[in-house]
Amino acid sequence: MFIDTTTLPWRKSRSCQGSSGCVEVAPLADGNVALRDSKTDDGPVLVFTPEEWDAFTAGVRGGEFDLTALGAGR
Repeated sequence: MFIDTTTLPWRKSRSCQGSSGCVEVAPLADGNVALRDSKTDDGPVLVFTPEEWDAFTAGVRGGEFDLTALGAGR
């Protein structure tokens, strides 16, 4: 599946405050959500279904992906 990412309304978190090392998200016409690294506009894009996006963001909010939770950063 090809997605033209050049015209998507990408947005960063407000906590990014102008930093280039952030992720950006954009809604897709089919209801899915695209995610990319803000440093590489033409780099790879992950696409989540609404259910996957909900599970991912719940995990982020719950600390599931914190480095200490993953056993790293000690």
